[in-house]
Amino acid sequence: MEGAEEEARVQCPVCLRELPAADINSHLDRCLQAGDAEAEPGSSPPSKRPRLAAALPGTQAQGEPEEARPAAAAASPRVFSLFHKGRGGGQSPGAAGRRSGAGREEAAVKPEEGGSAAAAAAGGGANLAQKLEGQPLAERLRPDTLGDYVGQERVLGAQTLLRSLLESHEIPSLILWGPPGCGKTTLAHIIANSSKKNGTRFVTLSATSAKTNDVRDVISQAQNEKRLFKRKTILFIDEIHRFNKSQQDTFLPHVECGTVTLIGATTENPSFQVNAALLSRCRVIVLEKLSVEAMEAILMRAVRSLGVQVLGQGDQHGSSATGSSSESSELPVYIEEKALNTLAYLCDGDARTGLNGLQLAIQARLAAGKTTPLNITKGGSADGILITEEHIKEGLQRSHILYDRAGEEHYNCISALHKSMRGSDENASLYWLARMLEGGEDPLYVARRLVRFASEDIGLADPLALTQAVAAYQGCHFIGMPECEVILAQCVVYFARAPKSIEVYRAYSNVKECLRMHTGPLPPVPLHLRNAPTRLMKNLGYGKGYKYNPMYKEPVEQDYLPEELKGTDFFKERKT
Repeated sequence: MEGAEEEARVQCPVCLRELPAADINSHLDRCLQAGDAEAEPGSSPPSKRPRLAAALPGTQAQGEPEEARPAAAAASPRVFSLFHKGRGGGQSPGAAGRRSGAGREEAAVKPEEGGSAAAAAAGGGANLAQKLEGQPLAERLRPDTLGDYVGQERVLGAQTLLRSLLESHEIPSLILWGPPGCGKTTLAHIIANSSKKNGTRFVTLSATSAKTNDVRDVISQAQNEKRLFKRKTILFIDEIHRFNKSQQDTFLPHVECGTVTLIGATTENPSFQVNAALLSRCRVIVLEKLSVEAMEAILMRAVRSLGVQVLGQGDQHGSSATGSSSESSELPVYIEEKALNTLAYLCDGDARTGLNGLQLAIQARLAAGKTTPLNITKGGSADGILITEEHIKEGLQRSHILYDRAGEEHYNCISALHKSMRGSDENASLYWLARMLEGGEDPLYVARRLVRFASEDIGLADPLALTQAVAAYQGCHFIGMPECEVILAQCVVYFARAPKSIEVYRAYSNVKECLRMHTGPLPPVPLHLRNAPTRLMKNLGYGKGYKYNPMYKEPVEQDYLPEELKGTDFFKERKT
């Protein structure tokens, strides 16, 4: 009987515990969901490294001394979990149970007091350099719950419709529209984490790599799940605007009948990039750029999870600094509060840019600090590695300007430039021009718009404006960027200061309206205005009675409009 019981026990491939065969499946599910958070002090190396085949506290042999456990763990063979990739040991980006940076920090273990330096390094918490290895900081700190989500209070604040739906697990089909780094993918992963607990399948695809067959496979699986197990499926499509119109049509019947709940993320205006039929079946959620306050909160959470201390204005490293120092043999790392504030401003509401810029600055200073540690105290009694505002700026290289030459910001900025010149605000005109050029806009596009503006908004009030615009276009064509930027700036200021007249523009608009509103056949050209190059045409009356104006010294009385439009004045304000 004892032999039969021994054969019925199997070993978990994740934590290496031996369990009855009947319990292995449920245990394996709990083990994978818990991940590195199940580790206890002294049981395994830092969560960022692959697991060692060390026995967990629950499987320690009877009578084994506590001090012998690190040595046994070091001597045991190294086992890599099939569910970990790379040195980071983190889950794949699409995993619903992703741990936040704070959760990983809680899983770090401390070295036992009195142990050797090698034992402390093996059993202690991961040092700062190791924490920054593997996945980017923005990916590692992605929150799991709505409570950890920062920003977008207008959409996800308390008592909002969307938050109430998410908390009640009633997820409608959504299109998340917003600039890069505003939290679209993070919100999708929070929904994934919540839906997994609720028994709903969550499938992630990226329109940059997925094909129509991939979408059909997911829909086919969703149909089977719904028919056999009454289980819902949520399909998240990142960068959904990359799908063409025919690919987007694949979703229509299945979103309509509820086979899948579609969540799409896009940085482009859905009105132009998403089918109207699909838009009518989804609710568009507009996410805005993160505020400076939200960025400061995100960055502060990041430095605390890394164990980096924040120095206020005039603070010494041992006084009122916040956070906790890194528990390793390395020198403590500090960052100026002003540096975090500067980073929050320069990243322009893009959390991904801010966190990755912070990671790059810390990694650069760590590499330099190993050989040249900095003394950051006024008394000179301790050393440390200091990250300043200049290091942050160096990491970003330049201020982060959000501009998409083919997207929403392209049209927003050119509209702002046009309206600023029309309103004679030369300062605003130069600002919007610089926003476009510094963001990478084609200068010839701006020059073409200026040619149009010269006739539309200035017109006959200053006929030289059109000459100025054409000359600016030719100058940009000749020399290109960056030399042509001052040519465009001169033209923009000229137009902002010039008198404005829409007389010609309004008159031509009245003519177009007259043609659109005309009922029946358009009136023929009067015979006396027709050309008569042949004898037949002359015999038909073409050109008969036409008065050649240069032959008359006095003004000539002659009608030039069709009979039905005699007396029409298109330059007068037409009644609407």
